Amino acid sequence: MRILIVEDDRELCSALKLQLSAKKHTVDCCHAGSEAIYLAMSGAYDLILLDRMLPELDGLAILKAIRQNHITIPIILTTALSSVDDRIAGLDCGADDYLVKPYAIEELLARIRALSRRPLAFSDQTCLSFLDIQFDMEARILTCNEKEQRLSKQKALLMEFFLRNPGKTLTREQIFLRVWGSESAVEDGNLDTYIYFLRKHLRSLGSCANIATVHGMGYRLEDGNVS
Repeated sequence: MRILIVEDDRELCSALKLQLSAKKHTVDCCHAGSEAIYLAMSGAYDLILLDRMLPELDGLAILKAIRQNHITIPIILTTALSSVDDRIAGLDCGADDYLVKPYAIEELLARIRALSRRPLAFSDQTCLSFLDIQFDMEARILTCNEKEQRLSKQKALLMEFFLRNPGKTLTREQIFLRVWGSESAVEDGNLDTYIYFLRKHLRSLGSCANIATVHGMGYRLEDGNVS
């Protein structure tokens, strides 16, 4: 799961990132409100851990902006404010859960697990499919016409993102955020290389699925037989 932590305490943010990464989550951090809204709208994250007390924009303002843009990603609001009114305000603004600081990492992990069990929160599927292809995310194996192709970690993340959004144009920036993360220094041309290899894998499997270039924007997974 890719998680975005929005927290101005950089030391706490680094500690949370380390602990969540140890549990196999992929974690990005940001420390200001405008950046948080921008990243949330990218569609690259499965969950946001949002601090209420932030410079520039507070957590409630960020939460309102995200929900007003019809972003339904699960959000856990964290704060040192513990009154009932504060918790109600956070939940009424669109938070899915509320966690009072200081909290144990075990409780945070339990809250994340609880959200993952909610219908439509985020998918816990291990296999995705589109047209004639199936993809086992745990084994990183792409299957079509009784043939298989094992993918590297980065190719698998890229294929998963396309399969979760078939027919939808994914911008280059969305893909970079989802596959490499906001703090990665990966070169722009690397994406084109990975797209080339995924297309090559699809052709070798004999699939009708195609990753089309949307000029000036990004790429789209579609039926290559439909003109």
